Amino acid sequence: MWGNSRKRSVSIETLIGRQTTIKGDVRFSGGLHIDGEVVGNVVADQDSGATLSVSEHGRIVGDVTVPHMVLNGGVEGNVYSGERLELSAQARVTGDVYYNLIEMASGASVNGKLVHEPAGHPVVALAKAAEEGSTDNVGAPDSSVIEPAAEPRSITR
Repeated sequence: MWGNSRKRSVSIETLIGRQTTIKGDVRFSGGLHIDGEVVGNVVADQDSGATLSVSEHGRIVGDVTVPHMVLNGGVEGNVYSGERLELSAQARVTGDVYYNLIEMASGASVNGKLVHEPAGHPVVALAKAAEEGSTDNVGAPDSSVIEPAAEPRSITR
């Protein structure tokens, strides 16, 4: 009743095993399951329908930018989920979470901001802006143009 009928069947094409540590960025499509550790950013194109799952043994030290994510392990970095994010009971995020739809189980923790980004909002633009150090105007109309302030006016009565 509470969204369980909408859960997707996920096909895992790539597995990072429990005894494996990858140092460097990972770009993927399809399904990726992490039981080990990734020290670097994990990225999938937002329109790819890709899914990342991280087990209770899995850990990512870096930013994550994916459309769908099921987290039961740890992430030390920001999470950008353009479609759906599931935080299971043992999930731990140290960083900000940008999401469209979130499901958070009792026991999961986020040490950072939870920022709702509606469908169609440029979550990838947020991720790129974060790398450059500013997310203040991302998604705002004509965010590259800064309008000058109006001249101060005095009010007379």
